[in-house]
Amino acid sequence: MTADWRPSLGWALELRHDAVRDTDLLLMPERIVVLRGAAAAVLRLCDGSRTVSRIIEELSAEYPGAPVADDVHEFLHRVRQEGWLR
Repeated sequence: MTADWRPSLGWALELRHDAVRDTDLLLMPERIVVLRGAAAAVLRLCDGSRTVSRIIEELSAEYPGAPVADDVHEFLHRVRQEGWLR
């Protein structure tokens, strides 16, 4: 994964907020994933227009003092392996 990669959700995947349960979900053709913590915030920024560097920059501004760079790289790597990102 490089800093200039512009991640986007894989085809047929959709982020949705469940207002009844007040939780964020990642909808897949045969699976639903309940997103915890800042996972939805990171995935919302993965729209294909932002680089990984830009995603980290935006999240660092939103969560000052948090180890955003390390966490984002690890998270993006893991979900890319799962096939959630292209």
